[in-house]
Amino acid sequence: MATMVTKEVKTETLELLRLYQESPSTEVRNQLVKLNLGLVRKEVHYWLQQCTESYEDLLQVGCLGLIRAIERFDLSKGHAFSSFAMPYIKGEIQHYLRDKSPSVRIPRQWLNLQRQAAKEIEQLAAKLKRHPTDAEVAAALEISVSEWMEIKLATRNQSPLSLDAPVQDEEEGTTPLGDLVPDTGYRSFQLAQEDRIRLQQALASLEEGTRKVLEFVFLHDLTQKETADRMGISVVTVSRRVKKGLHSLKNLMLGSDD
Repeated sequence: MATMVTKEVKTETLELLRLYQESPSTEVRNQLVKLNLGLVRKEVHYWLQQCTESYEDLLQVGCLGLIRAIERFDLSKGHAFSSFAMPYIKGEIQHYLRDKSPSVRIPRQWLNLQRQAAKEIEQLAAKLKRHPTDAEVAAALEISVSEWMEIKLATRNQSPLSLDAPVQDEEEGTTPLGDLVPDTGYRSFQLAQEDRIRLQQALASLEEGTRKVLEFVFLHDLTQKETADRMGISVVTVSRRVKKGLHSLKNLMLGSDD
C-alpha cells in the first residue's frame, strides 16, 4: 500500500532541510513546500467535511503551517519531518477556522437543545441554589444523560480556544489555561489531542468546587462574577479557587509534587 510520504520524498526532504538550515533561502523553502504538499492536502480534506471554507483557502492556510514547520524543524532532534509538521498544519487551519467561523458542525437539534439547556441551567441554579447536575439538566431537557453529555462535548469542541481563555486576576494579571501544558514546539491555538486528554484527566481529579469554577470560567467563558452567582459563592472565593485550581493543574500537568 502506498504511504503518504514515500522513501524518496523523505530522503529528498531531509537533504533539502539540511541545505535550508545551513543556508536558508526562499527557493529551497518553496521546494520543501511543494515536496510535502501532500501533508497539507490530507489535513485540508479532513477539514472540508467540518466547515464551509473553500479548498483553495484552506490549502493556502495549511501551507503557512507547513512553512512554520520548515523554519522550526531541528534535524539534530531526530524527529520525522512529517510527524513534526502535522501539528503546525493542523494548528494553522484550526486557528483560521476559529477566527473565520464556527469550525465544527453540530446538528441543529443539538444547538437548539444547548440553547435551551443554558436557560434550564440558570433556572435550576436559582431554584436549587447550586449548579444542577448533568442528570438534572438532562431531565429538564427530557433527554438521556448520555445524549446531554454528547451535546456538552460537541459544544465544547466547537470552541477549543475556551481552554486558552484568560482569567483576569487583580494581582497577577491574566493566566491562560493553555500555559499549563508544556510547549514542545509550535503552540497551536488548540491543545494537541493528547494534551487535551491529560488536561481533562487533571480537571477530573480536582476537588468538585474548584473543578466547577474552572469549568465555568474556562470552558463556559463565564466571568468570575457570573460564576459566583451561579454557584452561590462570593467573587473572592471564585478568585481563590481559580488560583488554587490553576496551581494544582500546573503541578498535575507538569508532574510536580509541590
